[in-house]
Amino acid sequence: MAAIHKFYDVSEVKGKVRLRRKQKICPRCGAGVFLGEHKDRFSCGKCSYTEFRKRSS
Repeated sequence: MAAIHKFYDVSEVKGKVRLRRKQKICPRCGAGVFLGEHKDRFSCGKCSYTEFRKRSS
């Protein structure tokens, strides 16, 4: 199990706490399920959703 601080960035702006997700969220599974980041793609371990990265020329 990964540490929670790897998935979120917490900061305070003008007295308010801001929470920002560092990774992409799976569009099929919804909030709380993140896409794993690979060299050439993003993939969901729960539903097998995959987004391929564009090749840079």
